[in-house]
Amino acid sequence: MTATAYRSDELLDLAGGLLPDVVALRRAIHRHPEQGLQLPRTQAAVLAALDDLPLEIATGTALTSVVADLRGGLGDGPTILLRGDMDALPMPEDTGVEFASEVEGAMHACGHDSHTAMLAGAARLLSDRRDEFAGRVRFMFQPGEEGYHGARHMIEEGVIDGVDAVFALHVTPNAPSGVIATRGGPIMAAANVLRITVRGMGGHASSPYLANDPMPVAAEIVIALQVFVTRRINTFDPVVITITKIRAGTTNNVIPEEVHLEGTLRSVSEGSRAKAIQGIERIVTNIAAAHEMEATFEQVAGYPVVVNDEEFARFTREVASRALGEQYSFEMPAPVMGAEDFSYLLNERPGAFAYLGVCPPGQTPAHAHGCHSNRMTIDEPALRHGIAMYAALALDYLAGNFTP
Repeated sequence: MTATAYRSDELLDLAGGLLPDVVALRRAIHRHPEQGLQLPRTQAAVLAALDDLPLEIATGTALTSVVADLRGGLGDGPTILLRGDMDALPMPEDTGVEFASEVEGAMHACGHDSHTAMLAGAARLLSDRRDEFAGRVRFMFQPGEEGYHGARHMIEEGVIDGVDAVFALHVTPNAPSGVIATRGGPIMAAANVLRITVRGMGGHASSPYLANDPMPVAAEIVIALQVFVTRRINTFDPVVITITKIRAGTTNNVIPEEVHLEGTLRSVSEGSRAKAIQGIERIVTNIAAAHEMEATFEQVAGYPVVVNDEEFARFTREVASRALGEQYSFEMPAPVMGAEDFSYLLNERPGAFAYLGVCPPGQTPAHAHGCHSNRMTIDEPALRHGIAMYAALALDYLAGNFTP
């Protein structure tokens, strides 16, 4: 570090003072989750939280995004972008918390309510210190992360124009509360949606020899895909194939004509992704042919691999160590096989994606209900670390402390 942008624990103390308002905003968003690219209620909550701050604010056209720029009082300098996503998932909530979702079939089960609230808190903290830095902080409040390519839409609308570096935090109950965890290189996987249809011949359940039952063939394909992953893909360039949905039949005494399977492929390199797609096609078509059936396979490419800049990831860990304490800075040994559309920003600008541990009291990281669980809860006091981390990273970057 070439300069001291803040004192040790200073930002944590300031974030602690903002925590009640941040928690209140998080709970308000949690109670009224919205999905996809159009989040009017969430957008209004963000705009209200930023209303009295010295920010230049713009909203999206194709989606209900919010982009807020904070210009430093010391003149021109670089621009760092801090992102928080805002959308929820299409699933029920069974947490039992008093601020649980009031929208049937929708839940903030991935922590985006927390990301939004922490980023709004960081905007307030940094606004109070704008006379201490040169350059600009851009706060990116993004809809549509959960499968809608919201980041790509915002890039098309200019969110990274003039930006020099990008950073995002994502909460996880499966890490100790308050810890910042990241790594250089791949940190999250690419995701492809898989769709398979096996076509046999329907008939009566009492005489399968007069039909051609696609059900056991579909089951054979599921098992074969798991064997393929462990025997044909390099262990050190891994993929994960998960079949999550099997749909067939109408009643208990009719053999269906078709079985439909859906799932995902996760990979951390284009090489393993391509090899897996070729292997899935080969397995699906040949197993079906062996049983005198036909099968089709289609895949829809999802988000690219999330690849952190090596030096920016190191910088992130250094900032976490100084702003939060060495015990809260952690280097991840391996990527997480989930997917994230922050990959689009990292493909355009250097930066890093990091995790904030929010393991709830009374639970252990290994057994906590994780992201996308209908029972996911978080340790809300840990959001103080997230607010401080957003602010510290911006202040250190704008002070010239990042040296690639």
